[in-house]
Amino acid sequence: MQSLSFNNTKKLNLICLGAHCDDIEIGCGGTLLKFFQNYEINSVRWVVFASNAERKQEATNCANNFLQKIKNKSITVLDYRDGFLPFHAIEIKEYFESIKNEIEPDLIFTHYRNDRHQDHRLVSDLTWNTWRNHIVLEYEIPKYDGDLGNPNFYVNLDDDLLQKKISFILEAFKSQNSKHWFDENTFSALPRIRGMESVSKYAEAFYSRKITLI
Repeated sequence: MQSLSFNNTKKLNLICLGAHCDDIEIGCGGTLLKFFQNYEINSVRWVVFASNAERKQEATNCANNFLQKIKNKSITVLDYRDGFLPFHAIEIKEYFESIKNEIEPDLIFTHYRNDRHQDHRLVSDLTWNTWRNHIVLEYEIPKYDGDLGNPNFYVNLDDDLLQKKISFILEAFKSQNSKHWFDENTFSALPRIRGMESVSKYAEAFYSRKITLI
């Protein structure tokens, strides 16, 4: 299996995009913790689009936990209605353009293009529409729809990083505890499968549409 690594002498600028308040953490939280551990980070721009008052506070707290070692960070949790992002596409597109003018990212995390949730697909489409010449990794979210695909980019995680990710999520998002899927078993099951696929114990998997070797 081939490997890709960044030049660890360069400080990286990251953009993390999520439709909903726990998407970034569930989809790529372990990978972010690994990046923060192994690479010099210049800045992180963290944007969530749909929330309410309770979820916004949870998301802000959780993002701060993940980013506690990052000095230059910007966390934005907007208040669009869950499930209705496509009906605000023009406003959201304009917001993407504003982010584009703020930061030149080395790596962007966003939703999987073929995710069955309409909010997720919009965020993914606008990511690619906004940044055409950047490394974009599309993360996956397990859900009722059963829309998991065949990822082509893996980030191996050790036990400590996975458990740290899971503990941050479960501690922050108390409002989700009543959901039958929101537990440690779910958050360790998919990484275990992706780990098996990538010859390790645990991994987060992504979809990378275009990577150029130069």
